[in-house]
Amino acid sequence: MTGSELLIASALDALCGDPRRLPHPVRLMGRCIAWIDHRVRTICRSRTSLRVAGICLAGGLPIMAYWIGAVMIEEAERFAAWLGSILSIGLASMTLAARDLWDHVRTVNGPLGVGDLPAARRAVSMIVGRDTAELSESEVARATVETVAESTADGLIAPLFYLAIGGAPLALAYKAVNTLDSMIGHQDERYADFGWASARLDDLANWVPARIAAILLIVGAGLATGRLEQARNGWRVFRRDKGKHPSPNSGRPEAAMAGILGVKLGGTNFYGGIAQERPVLGQEGRDAGPGDIMAAAKVMAAASVLGASLAVSFRCLA
Repeated sequence: MTGSELLIASALDALCGDPRRLPHPVRLMGRCIAWIDHRVRTICRSRTSLRVAGICLAGGLPIMAYWIGAVMIEEAERFAAWLGSILSIGLASMTLAARDLWDHVRTVNGPLGVGDLPAARRAVSMIVGRDTAELSESEVARATVETVAESTADGLIAPLFYLAIGGAPLALAYKAVNTLDSMIGHQDERYADFGWASARLDDLANWVPARIAAILLIVGAGLATGRLEQARNGWRVFRRDKGKHPSPNSGRPEAAMAGILGVKLGGTNFYGGIAQERPVLGQEGRDAGPGDIMAAAKVMAAASVLGASLAVSFRCLA
């Protein structure tokens, strides 16, 4: 993938987002995972067999995604170089989520800004996995800010990272890993064994991008706001709190965002009515509020531009 193709793919995602009427690779991956999940449980009865099946799925789906993407682009190039380039750009743009994340954030921010808490709860339920029916205004804002921080890493910077080093096929393989983790990489009774390999592979795939994302959020905050104090506070909280999160990756961008905005992230969340306690990041900060949602989105946008610039520069030099 050339630098110009990556630049066009990034711009296409930022302007248009994901096409709603075309088959999307991630949706196809999700259907495949759901079908396999159902089938596997009719065959595998023991914990060992479920873990083996999960390992096979965690390895097989990303390999298949890479292979299909590479073959499609190669065959298109055989027909015409320009067709291969267009397909590569189209597939690459579908691995990025800047516009969709921005739109989701605005969908939460709109009703919350006019005091329509039930609508804001419904909107935030579309982007988080926690229970949302009883969330307060501050908790809705916190959930959205946490999602923006985490999604900057796995929805923006990670795909850009893999596009830069391996083009659209490698980015599709990454999306397969990330989709597997979101669907079956849960630490509950149903997926403890079947989703174990998917969760570990996602941790590995996001290790470098999550750390890059945290740095880009901090730098982006300074550029977006012109206030170096926010960037310095983001760096301070990042350095101090980055390892508190139970995930080896999510705590990095979340700690950076907590420091940038001067808010507390983490704490008590409910999943299926069961409380889960997470360490608080940015303990000295205030509770998140409606005004922090778009502030986080603007920092995310700045980090996305920085990430795309670095990825394009890498491809141009490669």
